[in-house]
Amino acid sequence: MDIVVLAGGLSSERDVSFSTGNMVSKALRSNGHRVILLDLFMGYEEGPVDLDGIFARSLEASVEVAEIPTTAPDLDAIKRSRKDQSDCLFGPNVIELCRMADLVFLALHGEHGENGKLQAAFDLFGIKYTGTDYLSSALAMNKTLAKKLFAIHQIPTPNGISLRRGEALAAFADTGLKLPCVVKPCSGGSSIGVSIVRTQEAYQAALEEAFRYEAEILVEEYIDGREFSVGVLDGRALPVIEIAPVEGFYDYKNKYKAGAAVETCPADLPENVAEQMQSYAEQVARALGLITYSRMDFLLNDRGEMFCLEANTLPGMTPTSLLPQEALAVGLTFESLCEKLIEISLAKYQQ
Repeated sequence: MDIVVLAGGLSSERDVSFSTGNMVSKALRSNGHRVILLDLFMGYEEGPVDLDGIFARSLEASVEVAEIPTTAPDLDAIKRSRKDQSDCLFGPNVIELCRMADLVFLALHGEHGENGKLQAAFDLFGIKYTGTDYLSSALAMNKTLAKKLFAIHQIPTPNGISLRRGEALAAFADTGLKLPCVVKPCSGGSSIGVSIVRTQEAYQAALEEAFRYEAEILVEEYIDGREFSVGVLDGRALPVIEIAPVEGFYDYKNKYKAGAAVETCPADLPENVAEQMQSYAEQVARALGLITYSRMDFLLNDRGEMFCLEANTLPGMTPTSLLPQEALAVGLTFESLCEKLIEISLAKYQQ
């Protein structure tokens, strides 16, 4: 097949996306596909652009990927570096290349890959892509809406409130929560802009940090517990994986720096607890309408109470990512997992 692996874009998770895209591209090439790794925002415009037969020289048209930095990218600098200086999210020739492909493998993370807008645009252009649809993407990306759906479907989740930028001066006492608490962007990922707040003095600083990334944020009760994740592949939960950061919490640096976290799959849990967590993960997928694949994050406190934090509609596929480790636990190699995602993604277009 001729496949575009779409990565980059203008999300705060741009660099993570390139790592996912690089891994997926290598796996798909080893499986015999012709693959172009393409930057959503920068596009392809090298020299006189001739797209005829471009997949026969796919390496020439692909992005070269470096290691993930330990800090989020400077998006303003990215925008300034684009040759045509257009503010269009789709870079030069992106739509053309995606329409030429048999399938677009979405390796994007964060706002512009997971909020549903890209999926809606591709639907209008008749472009086939991996992952869930535009509506379920939008619901999962907005943590406030997702938490409301969790409550309707009796899926446990931490108590919290949402704040908009104009409400940032509200006193902590007005939240109705107790310290410590968690402050985070409403639609972000990779723990960018997330703070664990232990004092009222730190609360305002945490608000300012979260509002750097979005106009709406969440303030949640802090759950002191073990961290887990559960992937759902074609409606069925994969084995539970536990994440134990060597230092601090599972923040941006610990997610993508090798050796910064100890990950155990299957997690060391009583069978009934693991099954309950898997059941909740499947319920989340159904509640949000997620198809193809997704990954849910959980906390488990010392009283045995579990809480679903969020759903990820395009889980990472980097060297340290969780979903590939869960798939491997049931015998799916990385290459096999990529093929499985293609298979079940194409199936949705045959219904």
